[in-house]
Amino acid sequence: MLLALMTDLHANREAVSACLAHAQQQNVSRYVFLGDLIGYGADPGWVLQTVMAHVDQGSWAVMGNHDIAVLQDDRQNMNPVARQVVDWTREQLNAGQLDFIRKLPYRIEWQDLLFVHANAWAPDKWEYIDGVMEAMRSMHATKAAITFCGHVHLPTLYHMTLTGKTGEFLPTPENSIPLSKQRRWLVIPGSTGQPRDGNPAACYATFDTETQDLTYFRVPYDHETAAKKILDAGLPAALASRLLTGN
Repeated sequence: MLLALMTDLHANREAVSACLAHAQQQNVSRYVFLGDLIGYGADPGWVLQTVMAHVDQGSWAVMGNHDIAVLQDDRQNMNPVARQVVDWTREQLNAGQLDFIRKLPYRIEWQDLLFVHANAWAPDKWEYIDGVMEAMRSMHATKAAITFCGHVHLPTLYHMTLTGKTGEFLPTPENSIPLSKQRRWLVIPGSTGQPRDGNPAACYATFDTETQDLTYFRVPYDHETAAKKILDAGLPAALASRLLTGN
């Protein structure tokens, strides 16, 4: 089975559309949405409805911190920009979309794979995997051979040997990486809807469950239109600028 892994979609219709179209060309069997479907972008309703349709057809989605925030009244742990967008986003969603968010799981385990938004040790606390130490902590917190997560918006790959030695690898797009069963892995595809590595192209990855091959992709999309929609909606200009620069 070929899985397409998308995370941090952040209500970016143009980026999500481009990645879905690209994944379809790869003959993907199932999509996995690793949280933060909404927040920051101007099309939360469209993105949610699209994810809901894929989930109805057998795909998977997990809860992200921006997703659950629209259900909460206390959001003091979020920065002011994020809180402003959450308040606006809540007004754009209908009851069915809010109910879909409410039912999202924090983690999904399938075979020897774990899908989660932030980390394996406390999926509902939203702590970041910022380096090797946090990656090691996450891999030690699960029996899964491969963990797929997002939250940090940067495409990264971590690996841990049988003796516990952990390393970090920055993947090159479109180069297939065989994930050896002699190691454990933590895969961060990078953000589909708000990349932060200096490249505005959208991120996603595919994983072949039979061959264990992982491939990262960067997909150019109409980020200028996505940025203009943010400004037209009256959302913070910094969010539009981020899409233009990829930072």
